[in-house]
Amino acid sequence: MQRRMFGTDGIRGTSNTHPMTAEVALALGRAAGGLFRRAGQHGRRHENRVVIGKDTRLSGYMIENALTAGFLSAGMRVMLTGPVPTPAVAFLTRSLRADLGVMVSASHNPYEDNGIKLFGPDGFKLSDALEAEIEARMEAMAADGEAPPDEIGRAMRYEDARGRYVENLKSSFPRGAELGGRKIVVDCANGSAYHIAPELFFELGAEVVGLGVQPNGRNINAGCGSTYPETIKAAVLEHKADLGIALDGDADRLILVDEQGQLVDGDQLLALIAQSWMADGRLRGDGVVATLMSNFGLEGFLRGLGLDLHRTRVGDRYVVERMREGGFNVGGEQSGHIVLSDFATTGDGLLAALQVLAVLCRSQRPMSEIGRSFAPLPQQLRNVRVASAIDLQGPALATVLAANEARLVGRGRLVVRPSGTEPLIRVMVEADDEALLEDVISTVADAIERVAVTA
Repeated sequence: MQRRMFGTDGIRGTSNTHPMTAEVALALGRAAGGLFRRAGQHGRRHENRVVIGKDTRLSGYMIENALTAGFLSAGMRVMLTGPVPTPAVAFLTRSLRADLGVMVSASHNPYEDNGIKLFGPDGFKLSDALEAEIEARMEAMAADGEAPPDEIGRAMRYEDARGRYVENLKSSFPRGAELGGRKIVVDCANGSAYHIAPELFFELGAEVVGLGVQPNGRNINAGCGSTYPETIKAAVLEHKADLGIALDGDADRLILVDEQGQLVDGDQLLALIAQSWMADGRLRGDGVVATLMSNFGLEGFLRGLGLDLHRTRVGDRYVVERMREGGFNVGGEQSGHIVLSDFATTGDGLLAALQVLAVLCRSQRPMSEIGRSFAPLPQQLRNVRVASAIDLQGPALATVLAANEARLVGRGRLVVRPSGTEPLIRVMVEADDEALLEDVISTVADAIERVAVTA
């Protein structure tokens, strides 16, 4: 079975436009609920539970209510958390012994978009096969997803969701570590962590400057958060802070800014955590898992430590799959999805920040000294917007791609791929020469634009 609605991170699209409509959300709730509903044992009725969280988008109310109706019709007890980070939903799904977890969010996208991410009872994102099965049930309008009248579910607000998640995060921070005397700027992107992140770092002793903590339904990721680092860079310098932490709309990824206003991306965070955990004897596996987009400099740094970089397709779900297969406990993406499987089943921006702060506290050195483990190879990413899918292997592009890959042999890399969350073709080039890099990326992007116009 093939997936048509699900991409690399659930279903995503423009709100009130297929597939992000109330009708689709209703059908999804009924189909997923029917698939994950379990019968009781020994004559006892099993209470089937689903946890539904969301970020702060205006359309979240519509999608949340439609999903709720679908799950109730399938006989599920719906536990509504309100705005919480995506990793909180993954954690609560396991902690509350729920059969399914759902996050309503489009992550780093603008407020006009929304999305639906699904987690199984183990707290991991669903496999491609399960997502395809849910789609098939939706298309078939499977009647077996509907519960009899006496088994229709109930919905409730789960008021303890935020507190339970915060206490879980605090338990991951080393005993005796102290944030007292440190000033931290936290940019919550007007998203799902707006009330959680500032409180978390305050409770651990830091002086907190909060940004992006006044969501209005339309300002999520707007000029703030991890996709707009200029805001937190300026704030760190203005407030003379020790560190800046910028999250995205659903707080499953982050970027850091050191006290000098310099960016620390996901690759540098992976290097820092891997080296620290290796020194402590905590690193499992023979290396770190990252994606095709991670910088070659990270690979060289890890090799110097006697570790390997295991690359996957782009998407934190594929990172997690490889980590589980190989027994790794550190993985992530350059964009700031950091997966630390000793503590969580998915990327968690706040958890990753706490692990970095633990290293910072122990080293007694500023972030500018520990946050740059390697010199990255010059790299540039360019996004080409397309109205419809184009064939990257077709004759119009294959020759151009092959010729430019040949130019980079021994000097860099070219990665061209469609986005799994937006109508974009992403072109990434690494090269040991800036002029070569610029020429290659411009040539390839221009070729894709010409094909997109005629497609």
